[in-house]
Amino acid sequence: MDLLDAHLVPAVDGVAFGLLLFVVAAGLSLAFGTAGVLNLSHGALYAVGAYTGASFSDGTWGGLVLGLAAGTAAACVAGAGLAAATAPLAGRGHLAQALLTFGLALIGGDLLIQIFGADELPVRVPEALDSSVMLLGHRYPAYRLCFIVMAVLLAAFGTWVLTRTRMGAAVRAAADDPQMLAATGFSPRAVHTGVLAAAGALAGAAGVLGAPILGPGPGTSENVLMLSLVVVVLGGLRSLWATLAAAVAVGQVQTLGVSLAPWLAPYLLFAAMAAVLVLRSRFTEPAAEHGGQKAPRDPVDRLRRALAVRLRHRSGPGGPPVAPPGADAPGHLGTRPSDGGSGVGGTLVAVRRAMARARGTAAADRGGLRRATPLVVLLAVLCALPWVLDAYSISLAGSALALGLLAVSVTVLTGYAGLPTLGQTAPFAVGAYATANLADAGWTSGPVQIVLSAIGAAVFCAVVGPAVIRARGTTVLMITLAIGELTGAVVNQLKSVTGGADGLVGFPATQALWGGEGMTDESDLYLYALAVATVAVALTLLVLRSPAGKLLTGTRGAEARMRASGHPVGRYLLVAHVCAGALAGVGGSLMVTVQQYLSPADVGFEIAAFALLAVVIGGSTSVVGALLGAGLIVATRDWLAGAWPGHGPLLLGVLFVAAVYLLPRGLAGLRSTSAMAPVDGPVTGTVSRADAASASPPAGKVSP
Repeated sequence: MDLLDAHLVPAVDGVAFGLLLFVVAAGLSLAFGTAGVLNLSHGALYAVGAYTGASFSDGTWGGLVLGLAAGTAAACVAGAGLAAATAPLAGRGHLAQALLTFGLALIGGDLLIQIFGADELPVRVPEALDSSVMLLGHRYPAYRLCFIVMAVLLAAFGTWVLTRTRMGAAVRAAADDPQMLAATGFSPRAVHTGVLAAAGALAGAAGVLGAPILGPGPGTSENVLMLSLVVVVLGGLRSLWATLAAAVAVGQVQTLGVSLAPWLAPYLLFAAMAAVLVLRSRFTEPAAEHGGQKAPRDPVDRLRRALAVRLRHRSGPGGPPVAPPGADAPGHLGTRPSDGGSGVGGTLVAVRRAMARARGTAAADRGGLRRATPLVVLLAVLCALPWVLDAYSISLAGSALALGLLAVSVTVLTGYAGLPTLGQTAPFAVGAYATANLADAGWTSGPVQIVLSAIGAAVFCAVVGPAVIRARGTTVLMITLAIGELTGAVVNQLKSVTGGADGLVGFPATQALWGGEGMTDESDLYLYALAVATVAVALTLLVLRSPAGKLLTGTRGAEARMRASGHPVGRYLLVAHVCAGALAGVGGSLMVTVQQYLSPADVGFEIAAFALLAVVIGGSTSVVGALLGAGLIVATRDWLAGAWPGHGPLLLGVLFVAAVYLLPRGLAGLRSTSAMAPVDGPVTGTVSRADAASASPPAGKVSP
């Protein structure tokens, strides 16, 4: 009984907080499961309702009702606007939606701060609710009990609407069969808009009613969004009651779990999210290789092999191939004798073959020169920067190189392996903290830091890789997001290694070579970062243009055929994941060397979104484009925002939106004349990589 008394209040708080998350997650589930929109601005819709409700709260019932009406209406209008914003992205997959809505969230957050201020707003509730009631011998806030009752009634009402009404039937049909819905007289576009407006209204109402529990302030929208994503993943998209149960469980972990096991609670939610996603992917995605047994060969490949065997039998063992009907007899002009044949005909054929080989070699040289030209030009420009920029701008250029390597690693996974990722900051963080701790321990040699950081990041990716490579599409996004958030929790909790929220600073400067002086000058640090980045990018391009790179490209473009041909697709993807992780680790090491400090914000979710945006800006398979995209992001975030203080998120949000709308194929697509698929490829949860064949570059062709 004493244990119950000690934890009764946290347990009831967990129910109240979980039901608040349920109201928000119900709208997120509605937008994603029914309208098919992966809305990363849903937390901003909650903030719209919270700020609006707080501005009307004056301690009266009229203020509460007016705030509820205004906050719900404002978020509803924002949801309808979101429907219009995402409509042009139909068919481009969830990755484009995620980046667009994240950019809109940055813009909305900046506007809310400009309107309501950066401080947390006080919220006043009516006097009748601003009191306590006795609950099993404990005093408990009356407002929270009232909110619990309202949330349960909302769950019951929402389930009734979706399952028992004509409107609910139309909503379900819009998700399952839009053509049939149109045939019944409903407009799928109108239903789509209505669903997103209703989802926004739910988030806004949750913001107004939840403001006394989770008040409006900096970071509230991001926290609500992440927890709502966990609820949606755990509860699924089919039942509001399952979502309700998952929300209550999450609320208990956030309140009761913190009081019972504070050291474990930060990891439970995203660990559970990752586990559920991995288990689901094992039942819904293509099976891996079975014990090394070769899969049945593709019928087209089997027919080709049979024809080749028959032709060999016709020509005899080791003999020349049989001439096709109508061909000239051997020895006459125009025949195809062996290279060692004699006669005028043989000589002319040999000459023609030599000329053809020369033309092919020249064409290949010209193609290689064209592919290498952007790299050479970019390298020349980067080498000249220390002589034309000031010290601050040079340090920003060094940070852009570090972010560029992270973006290149995302390019390898997203553009070539077909694994869109929001968690590549995890190996980035491993490399960054490894370098900082090595320097603090006296290992200040740059090559040693680079190699050990890359190895540490590669080992990390080898451990988590099997959980990632089994999934496809949106599931990969969510699994990698969970891995990134788990890494962030470790960073905040493991203070002896990471410094916690304070980060790390004051460690010795890195030496470019063994026995040299530590680098402190911005130009020296930049040139060191440029040298390391050049080597890393060159090695990446060599691998992507090698036979291994062609196999990886084929894996994304036609996974089913690769498996049917006996290729170990899982091993290819795991190797790609490990190598991309090592590259991200090198980027993290460079960031620490250039900045000379490290904080959790440098390896958080926002950096993962920036890296993915850099890939979208450059083009999904362009290494140079990823580097240019990273440079544009750093210039916008640090240099341009410095000229307009306080509006960095707004500028970045505009960059997100502009990149998604104006560069559907990235910068690389502007100079491409061949038809290409959207930059993000088919990243829905149900589309296999085999359906994405047109989205991958031709085998052997790698964008520089």
